[in-house]
Amino acid sequence: MTADSTVTEPNAAKDISTIAADIAIVGGGLAGSLAASVLARAGHRVALVDKRAVPVDEFRVEKIGGHQLEIFRRLGFIDALAKAGSPYDRVLNVREGKVVDVSVGQAYGLPYADLVAMARGQLPDPSTLIVDDVTAITASDDIQHLELASGLRIDARLVVLATGMAGALGYKLGIRRRVLAERHSVSFGFTIARRDGAPFDFDALTCYGERTADGVDYLSLFPVRTGMRANLFMFRDPTDPVMRELRRDTEATVLRLLPGLQNFLGDFHVTDRVQNWVMDLSVVEGHLQPGIVLIGDAFQTNCPAAGTGVARLLVDVERLCTEYAPRWLATAGMGTEKISQFYADPDKIAADQQSLKMARFRQALTSRNDISWDVRRRLHFLRRSITHRVDQMRPGWLAQVRSALRA
Repeated sequence: MTADSTVTEPNAAKDISTIAADIAIVGGGLAGSLAASVLARAGHRVALVDKRAVPVDEFRVEKIGGHQLEIFRRLGFIDALAKAGSPYDRVLNVREGKVVDVSVGQAYGLPYADLVAMARGQLPDPSTLIVDDVTAITASDDIQHLELASGLRIDARLVVLATGMAGALGYKLGIRRRVLAERHSVSFGFTIARRDGAPFDFDALTCYGERTADGVDYLSLFPVRTGMRANLFMFRDPTDPVMRELRRDTEATVLRLLPGLQNFLGDFHVTDRVQNWVMDLSVVEGHLQPGIVLIGDAFQTNCPAAGTGVARLLVDVERLCTEYAPRWLATAGMGTEKISQFYADPDKIAADQQSLKMARFRQALTSRNDISWDVRRRLHFLRRSITHRVDQMRPGWLAQVRSALRA
């Protein structure tokens, strides 16, 4: 059920400060902004509520590639993404100063703020975005009532919580976050350049950690509009002195942790502020409630090193906004029997489980120093190196094998 009026039009039967909507989305980060654009372009009345009119420059998602691009294409964002991002299609993968292999495939690097701005830019009506703060939600099997800090009120049939790890609203609703792994990983983000101003000799590069004691999974280097972006992923105690060293003397500390990197970077320096993020792995409980659905990090957090966070988010957005929400709105009511369908979706469940599986795998592959994992680690990189060498001798061999396996 959709209406012709825009979301910002007051409901004549109510106070003038009340907005009527089909769907209210709380949180205008990547998940919320993508969901709002998909739903609004499908003709639904959407109210997207966020505290900021302009996306903040946070250290979050900074590259998009692989299967993620196919979902962006299906959702209708691929052209806007290509315009906003810096493209690259080859990644040099190295370890201990040697080339492991080369990854080939289209990808884009861009700051998180640009990514969110791209998603918001696809809204048919800019007034869909309401710059305000939701202070309370009253949920029911029919209409959900949202109270905003400004005194404005929104009445909507469905509320989508896309608030990331901010849990104040969820807590008021009785939703709790259960931590599966506290301080699971630490990530650093910064931009680098060669001191002589020359370009680097690679389009993009990934350098893997060399010693389990260092807790370094990998350093990913890729282009963004401001230069060569560096994302460093570690499994190490956030209170360890090396974290302070990474912020204060980034260049020397990175080379100490990844000595084989020097040959590929030359004389480089950090050109902007070093940002870091400590991530807990967590899931929510008590989330099955009438009229409310959680997506992205609001439902489950991810390990940044695993690279599954955006894929999970996109699956949530695609399944909710193209399958479930339109069908729910076509009939009366918004009880838990409808909401539960989304949480039981096989694609969503698979994405959630794969995310947790990869988080644990990356940590073990990086940090476990027992014999079995040491052997597994050596075989992992040896297999990749041999495959790469064979593909160099017989170009196209690897693509043929993969095609045959998919057939």
